[in-house]
Parts: sequence; structure tokens; C-alpha cells
Amino acid sequence: MSSQLFSPLQIKNITFKNRIAISPMCQYSAEEGFANDWHLVHLGSRATGGAGLIIQEATAVSPEGRISPADLGLWSDEHITKLQSITKFISSQGSVPGIQLAHAGRKASVSSPWYGNKKLAQNQGGWETVAPSAIGYHDNEQSPTALDAEGIQKVITDFKLATRRAVLAGYQVMEIHGAHGYLLHQFLSPLSNSRTDEYGGSFENRIRLLLEVLKAVQSEWPKELPLLVRISATDWADGGWNADESVQLSKILKEKGVDLIDVSSGGLVSHQQIPLGPNYQVHFAEKIKKETGILTGAVGLITTSQQAEAIVANGKADLVLFARESLRNPNLGLDFAQELGVDVQWPKQYERAKI
Repeated sequence: MSSQLFSPLQIKNITFKNRIAISPMCQYSAEEGFANDWHLVHLGSRATGGAGLIIQEATAVSPEGRISPADLGLWSDEHITKLQSITKFISSQGSVPGIQLAHAGRKASVSSPWYGNKKLAQNQGGWETVAPSAIGYHDNEQSPTALDAEGIQKVITDFKLATRRAVLAGYQVMEIHGAHGYLLHQFLSPLSNSRTDEYGGSFENRIRLLLEVLKAVQSEWPKELPLLVRISATDWADGGWNADESVQLSKILKEKGVDLIDVSSGGLVSHQQIPLGPNYQVHFAEKIKKETGILTGAVGLITTSQQAEAIVANGKADLVLFARESLRNPNLGLDFAQELGVDVQWPKQYERAKI
């Protein structure tokens, strides 16, 4: 049978062999930002497992931009060498290597999940966090430092230089992380941005930093390679960023050369109310796609081949991104192809197991 999920997708000069993408997922396994064999095996196994696009976890553009001390980083040229081996392997399997560049803002300086996701003081290996305003994620934690003009310029420059290194490392897809309550999202939402200068207040002011980061990234990122932005379509909280603003932002991003919006939601405030369920975020991707014409990626409790096939076949999104389900099964691409009756190429080392 024919499958829309396994139809190729071309964006600029890159052709993805299918519409299955692996979402960026933090592994909390780096030291001083450096990738190691865990990252090679984790990302590489999803490539041998048949996904068309593999997006590396939120990779910090500066040390203070890390979520935890164990996050990957790309603030130094020394980080590039190991990443080159990872992108080379992903490419050798017919998948496309992507990277998500990020700055955690006020959600930085926390311990890894298996150590409790606790805010780290400086004497515990943590650091001072920054944000658009001195508003903490939790009421009982030390407030972040509001970025001044110099601090904002540093963020923009850090994204620019990290993009330059990402090109050298061999990535073919760039995603700017503007979601999940991290720094760029913090500027977008009135719940975390109470500034009174040109970066706060109006919609145009709140999106300013994201657009300036985008311009800096584009100054280094090859024009022939895909450029994505991940957004949280809503904060799931009264008075926060919402779906209509996401549509408005996506129109602007499309005009400025972004190729695809990776549509997630939430993560900004601890009092969010998310109605979890299968496909619970897909309608946001569909809304943005239909109202702006930009390509979209759908995420959120998508666990079966039938779900993913329907999303693409019904025009709700152009890519389907898998996170937890890909942790449970790194061979999603191969398994989904069999379930949908599509004959795909397996790694030759595994062909004897192909049914």
C-alpha cells in the first residue's frame, strides 16, 4: 500500500526519506558540554532504526544556557570533533542530522532528572540564571537576573557562533528552540516577560528577541539547508502566550525564511493545565499549517503508525516527531514501515532479520 508517512519530503536542498523525525530529547549525559559515546549510540541507533530526521537534544549556546550541568553545548570549537562523528554516522544511514540550539534562561541550573530536577546553588555546581524579567519559574526559588542590553546582545551572538560551529559539525537541519519555557519562549509570554523596553509589552516587542536570534542564525546557516523553529503554541495558562499569537508569529517566521514550525506546547509556568491525551497537540500544528501555509511538525503522545499516517495523510502536519515512543523503540521507522506494508531499506547488517 502507499503511505504518506513514508513519502519523501523535500525542504530546500534536503530530502527526508520519510516524515518520521526524532524529537530533541535531553540525555543529561554530557560533561562540560561535550558529547560522548552515549550520544553517538543514542542518536545513531535512531538513524539505523529508520527515522528520516534525527534532531539532537537542546544544545546550549553558552554554559549558562544549559538546563543542567550534564547538557550538550556548542559554545566552544572543541565541542565540534565528537559531533562530527555523530553527524557522519547519522548521514551514513540515510537519515538527516539536525540540531536544536537553545538557551534555558530561568529554567537553567537544575540537576538531572534522576537527581530530582532541583535548582542548583552555585556551591552545588549551579550558576546564576538570566531571564527577560526577574520572575522565577517557582515562587520559592531565587529570582533570575533580568537581562540588560549587553546580556541580550550576548545571547544573540552566542546563537550566531553556535550556528557557525553547527555547520562545521555537519548538521543539515537547524532548529531554534523557542518553546517549553526556555529563554526565547520566556520573552514571548507576558507571564514571564514584564519588561517595559523594546523587548516587552506588545506582541511585536515580545517576539523581537526571537527574530533577532533568527537573523543571527541565518547569517551563518547555509541558505540551502532547512531552518526550523520550535514553539509552544500555548502556555495552557490564563494570560499567557496563545494559539492565535502562535499563528501570527508563524506568519512572520515564514516571511523571514523559516521552513517549518515544530509545534509543541506548554512548559512556561508550573501552574499550567494540560489536557493530556493522544494527539493532544496536533490540532495546533494543523491550525498553524492551514492558517499560514507553512510546513509544520506535530508532536505529543503520538505512539502508533496509524496515528502518524493519519496526521500526514489528512494534511494536519508535514512531519511527525516522536520523543518518548522513540525511547521505547529506536526502530520506529522500520517497525512502522512493516505495519503499514511499506518496503523500506534496512541496514544491511540487519537485513537477515527483515520479515
